[in-house]
Amino acid sequence: MTDLFLAVVVDIVGSRRLDDRTRAQRAIQDVFLQVEATWPAEQPLRPTVGDEFQVVYADVATALRATTLARLLFPAEVDCRFGLGWGEVTDIDAGQDAIIQDGSAWWRARAAIDEAHRREDKRQPYLRSWFEGESPQDGDAIVNALLTLRDHTIDQMRNPRQRQLAAGALLGRSQESMAADVGISQSAVSQNLQRSGGAALVSALDLLAGAPIR
Repeated sequence: MTDLFLAVVVDIVGSRRLDDRTRAQRAIQDVFLQVEATWPAEQPLRPTVGDEFQVVYADVATALRATTLARLLFPAEVDCRFGLGWGEVTDIDAGQDAIIQDGSAWWRARAAIDEAHRREDKRQPYLRSWFEGESPQDGDAIVNALLTLRDHTIDQMRNPRQRQLAAGALLGRSQESMAADVGISQSAVSQNLQRSGGAALVSALDLLAGAPIR
């Protein structure tokens, strides 16, 4: 294919410190299978080299929702960095076992993940994501502002229940059904989402979905 898409490079954070890297890689793949059921990718997640994966989405809004849900669903010992690039995705070769691709979307995704890593190492240790579009008109600043706040919000969710409830809210589940799952009241679910920032995060993603960004 040669068309405009949102390419994502996914990199395991601190992979060398993990006790079982194979288990972590499988956990990431399992999570993206769950994500795929709600927000399908144009090209589902696939491992590439070392501790990296690649996935392609049709647009920015879908990629942001999908990667947010993935971060909320990852097990406690696993986290990932995301480089998002908008542009062309070109098939160079499609063999039986692998697809070799090139294009500006992948160049920008690579530049974006490098920038995320640089910022994380410098002054934003919570940052895990960055976006690069074709031009400033692609809404780079808006998307990166949301990614910065998203990553900080998720980083502050130290309680697994906070992430579980935020994931449920992002999936559109009712507070009553989530309350029944975890054995608390609906008002307790509401308070949890407000305190953790989960409710605000879902609202921000909903607002961006209606913005004039690819």
